[in-house]
Amino acid sequence: MTALPPAAQQLIDGKLVAASDGSSYPILNPANGEEIGQAPDGTAADVDAAITAARRAFDDTAWSTDHAFRVHCLRQLHTALLENADAFRELTTVEVGMPGFMMGAAGFDVPVDGLKWVTDLAEGYEFESDLGVAAPMGIRSRRTVRREAVGVVAAITPWNVPTQINLAKVGPALAAGCTVVLKPAPDTPWVAAELGRLVAEHTDIPAGVFNVVTPRSNEVASVLSTDPRIDMVSFTGSTSVGKAIMAAAAPTLKKVFLELGGKSAAIALDDADVAAVAGGTAFAACIHAGQGCAITTRLIVPREKYDEAVAVAAQTMESIGAKDPADPGAICGPVISPLQRERVAAYFAVALEEGGTFATGGAVIDKPGNWIQPTVVAGLDNSSRLAQEEIFGPVLVVIPHDGDDDAVRIANDSAYGLSGSVDSGSLERAKGVAARIRTGTLAVNGGVWFSPDAPFGGYKQSGIGREMGVAGFEEYLEMKTIAEPA
Repeated sequence: MTALPPAAQQLIDGKLVAASDGSSYPILNPANGEEIGQAPDGTAADVDAAITAARRAFDDTAWSTDHAFRVHCLRQLHTALLENADAFRELTTVEVGMPGFMMGAAGFDVPVDGLKWVTDLAEGYEFESDLGVAAPMGIRSRRTVRREAVGVVAAITPWNVPTQINLAKVGPALAAGCTVVLKPAPDTPWVAAELGRLVAEHTDIPAGVFNVVTPRSNEVASVLSTDPRIDMVSFTGSTSVGKAIMAAAAPTLKKVFLELGGKSAAIALDDADVAAVAGGTAFAACIHAGQGCAITTRLIVPREKYDEAVAVAAQTMESIGAKDPADPGAICGPVISPLQRERVAAYFAVALEEGGTFATGGAVIDKPGNWIQPTVVAGLDNSSRLAQEEIFGPVLVVIPHDGDDDAVRIANDSAYGLSGSVDSGSLERAKGVAARIRTGTLAVNGGVWFSPDAPFGGYKQSGIGREMGVAGFEEYLEMKTIAEPA
């Protein structure tokens, strides 16, 4: 076992610090409930100091305009992450409960590759473009469009895949020339604090450009959405909290990026290999105990193949089980907290009230830690709460459809629109159905969209804006048009 990194500290104005009043709170391993460390319980004074530092660094230094220097600093950070990869992966497993196999994807490798990708993008990006000469209102003018950093960004991130989401916000924001205050979820403050330590100890990023605060209090954290010195809030989390952040940011008309919930549908058409789709979707619903906003948690299958799909999904989940995330064979680990475990368990009661049955699972696992049985729910239609609400646990609802049009109707009958998949024996047929699904990402016949260069985000109540890709970088830029006599 790799030794865990040094104790979690906040990064404020270039210094690694405890909370200003010395308070802290325990960081718990979700697999066994044991304390693994303490995090600073950031105060209102800490948040204010971080905002002050970020504002000063943006307004009074060359960070926002010195593109080459930013690239240099971000390459240093990328190198530091690679050099500390083993400790970072180990910390993620014990703090987040994330199975080790995910470190080769969203857990660590892809977000770190994403930092390099956005740094390369920034190095060659045309921050200024020439519109040429025109004569609006008879006045010959040369027009130039400049792209400039938004300003001070508050990045507010969740607990499920913290390194991925931290870097998907911090990397583009810093590459664009913004300064950042990162506020991670109280359940997973340490991986964010470790990112701050690497910035402080291994890069030339100036004091105040990047700050990490770890308050447990929602009231303290809410300042990031209301303070007029913050120019943009970039938030990933639940739709309910996203709505509250949007409302809180409205009086100061901050720019708001929101990546929110999902209830994504996996559609098997009648010419698909339904057993393969059911097994693959059940596997996906187990990954990291179903704690992913883009996981397909509704399996929509032809009515005549419904029983087969339910049986295969159940067999798949039973074969996976729930295992210690430190186990090399683990796919489904614990959920993050006792609160989340009870939330998922409450949906089991709802399933029974609505007339559903459990093909497998349907209960908590009685042992230390936050464990839920991987669960397949049958017998419900798309109006069920289990089909409409984001559960964020290893729970798959199987729903029958009566043809392509009905499958599209069911998939789109959701407040969300984040992801999904379509499988068919005909690629063209699958693509035709996919074109009718109102979601931000879609896998067709097993295609994979998750990559640093691919924009990610949702329709409807799944959010506003895109993360990753060129679009994700440009979220952190403003556009200025300048005209001069020609």
